[in-house]
Amino acid sequence: MKILITTDTYFPMINGVVTSIYNLYKELKNNNYDVKILTLSPTGNEKIIGDIYYLKSIGVGIYPNARIKVPFRNKIINRLIDWKPDMIHSQTEFSTLFAAKYIAGKINAPQIHTYHTMYEEYLDYLLGGKLIKKSAVGKITRLILNSLDGVVVPTEKTKKMLLHYGVNKPINVIPTGIDLNRFCRPLLTNEKKEILSTLGIKNTDKIIAYIGRIGKEKNINEILTLFNTVVKRIKNIKLLIVGDGPYLQNLKEQVHTEVLEDTVVFTGMIDPKEIYKYYKIADIFVTASTSETQGLTYIEALSSGCPVVCKYDPCIDGIILQGKNGFSYKEPWEFSYYIDKILKDENLKNKLSEEAVRTSKKYSSCIFTHRVIETYSKILNTKCQNITVQ
Repeated sequence: MKILITTDTYFPMINGVVTSIYNLYKELKNNNYDVKILTLSPTGNEKIIGDIYYLKSIGVGIYPNARIKVPFRNKIINRLIDWKPDMIHSQTEFSTLFAAKYIAGKINAPQIHTYHTMYEEYLDYLLGGKLIKKSAVGKITRLILNSLDGVVVPTEKTKKMLLHYGVNKPINVIPTGIDLNRFCRPLLTNEKKEILSTLGIKNTDKIIAYIGRIGKEKNINEILTLFNTVVKRIKNIKLLIVGDGPYLQNLKEQVHTEVLEDTVVFTGMIDPKEIYKYYKIADIFVTASTSETQGLTYIEALSSGCPVVCKYDPCIDGIILQGKNGFSYKEPWEFSYYIDKILKDENLKNKLSEEAVRTSKKYSSCIFTHRVIETYSKILNTKCQNITVQ
């Protein structure tokens, strides 16, 4: 089977969507599928590198690193039409989705789409929320998705939202998987010492860590506010904020305002190959995001054996098991309570860590890809039956 994956974002950009696409691509190739990726060139120049087809694009200032396809016909799209993919799997809702629709229409191929992003949480980036209103998000989403052959979502939360929007195409709930081998490997003692020394953290310090994109929608400012209470209850504790993004300076200003400079450490962007080390040095992974369709960082933390304390959101149902691999909080006071509970009970922490690893096994990229392949087959069969009836 020939499969074309389309996405506006791909390496060198690092985010959950890119990680999901790469894991799918890699596993499909491992299963002997012929796969190509159509994406936007980060430099603007049209090119082909192996299986990656880069469309000519220009930057737009409405969102960090956002780009759009230059609206002209080009050789790359014609080459993909000539290649005649059996299945087209779009992954983002902008330029390349419409390129995917164009290709699918030319060759009468089915198109399935993975809905990764809760766009209502990102509208502030679009001219401060003035460009598109929340009420329009559902209408636009419904129009786009109802023109396709099927949809993949990572959680029931996302499926319910799309049904509320009025999406009437088959919606397949398939939790995104990760490469578990990247995160289950051990961290050597000398590696840990080197990282702690670089960050100015003592070996005796307790560490809670947020790891991920630094965006307003991630609600990291709530973690900083709640951390004030933690500091008062627990001595020798550090909050490690790992990553980069458009909201980084705002967080640094909040740290200064709340006089947390001695207890909060920013690492900046970390090489993805090194990220597992930061889960390993953390005693607890923390997040207050409610903007996730699934949240791969939860699974990365679990697979690293790092217990999770997070704000409750429906996307974590079945992932964070209360009191077994972590805790979710609904009231602000619960955050410091759970942090204190874990850090003062080594036996509990070890049990949470063991269960975290066990839970993560359900979210391997291998299991994820096999379920996606089953969905491809189901949609292809439906397409063939419809053609036969016609």
